[in-house]
Amino acid sequence: MDLFDKLKQNRGPLGQHAKDAHGYFTFPKIEGEIASRMTFNKKEVICWSINNYLGLSNHPKIRKVDADASKEWGLGTPMGSRMMSGNTNKHEELEKKLSLFTQKEDTILLNFGYQGMHSAIDALVDRQDVIVYDSESHACILDGVRLHLGKRYQYPHNNIEKLKKQLERANTIIEETGGSILVITEGVFGMAGDLGKLKEICDLKNKYNFRLFVDDAHGIGTMGKNGIGTGEQLGVQDEIDIYFGTFAKSFASIGAFISSTKDVIEYLRYNTRSQIFAKSLPMPIVVGAIKRLEIMQNDPSLRNQLWDITNKLQDGLKINGFNIGNTESCVTPVFLSGGVGEATNLTVDLRENYGIFCSIVTYPVVPKGVIMLRLIPTATHTEEDVNITINAFKEVKEKLFSGKYISDKIAQV
Repeated sequence: MDLFDKLKQNRGPLGQHAKDAHGYFTFPKIEGEIASRMTFNKKEVICWSINNYLGLSNHPKIRKVDADASKEWGLGTPMGSRMMSGNTNKHEELEKKLSLFTQKEDTILLNFGYQGMHSAIDALVDRQDVIVYDSESHACILDGVRLHLGKRYQYPHNNIEKLKKQLERANTIIEETGGSILVITEGVFGMAGDLGKLKEICDLKNKYNFRLFVDDAHGIGTMGKNGIGTGEQLGVQDEIDIYFGTFAKSFASIGAFISSTKDVIEYLRYNTRSQIFAKSLPMPIVVGAIKRLEIMQNDPSLRNQLWDITNKLQDGLKINGFNIGNTESCVTPVFLSGGVGEATNLTVDLRENYGIFCSIVTYPVVPKGVIMLRLIPTATHTEEDVNITINAFKEVKEKLFSGKYISDKIAQV
């Protein structure tokens, strides 16, 4: 069969719905300055779908630094990869400041979190090593694990007893291969908002002799007394061997980083293919990240406002009978029951008639019959935003249960 004919016939689990979903349920255009109120489909909506946790995307000091750095450097500087011609004092300054913030010896910048994560996993392990990872890990981790040529064992989400069994299997393997064990999990699981059981995992390190790699994309800036992340929140930051953070959420930018020991970071600098063979982060991104980190460290009011809104939203949903799962973070899922057709009709109603824009998650991301509405509170949201949203959710929930959204097809807009 011709490759193009095959692709035309098999669009994939999500792509099969592209004709009906594109531009509204998938690839929507949310316009205007990043804020709690934006424009969708020519209407103002309360937007709960952007990971601008601390509201830094439109912070006046951030906007000025971004603009000044773009004017001074442009997006082309520096040219080339860090290894060949793209290293600068500013890149190294940011790495040093991130190391101090995360309480690690050294840091490497990554151009993107997704490709940086799976490239780092590929660099860290060889065919003699064993990876043990949480079943609910982000796609970037799963793709990194798929690159691994050795053994890899998955354990059910946050199930420590099953983790122990997989670690026992892993130890049996490395006794034969002479390899090592790498355990990978997340600090905050970005879909449902629950925390990785980092303390319980760290308690196993001496017995099973492994290193721990934590993806804390949703935790840095939001979790812990100083915003260091989930490790700080749970009191185990010093026991995390390899710490991953992103600039795409609390930092409201692009890029990522990994912090660890000097030896590990030096190894990654010379072996992470996605960084060796890619252009260095542009100077405005680096200078902007330095300012973002400074504000994150010196202005706790943003994190306090974020959590004030988060608590109001989550408490209000629970008081009104909504199931928000086991979230312990700002990520706020709302679980309902229904099929894809019901989910899309409900979503259209929320967006068009109530002015509420939140992400909709259905099968195959969640089990059949489950509708998950995912809300991301930010420091820019207000109590009024929360109250309007909860009242809207109450009404659409009644409509859902009364059968008003029943359909076997994706809603047409």
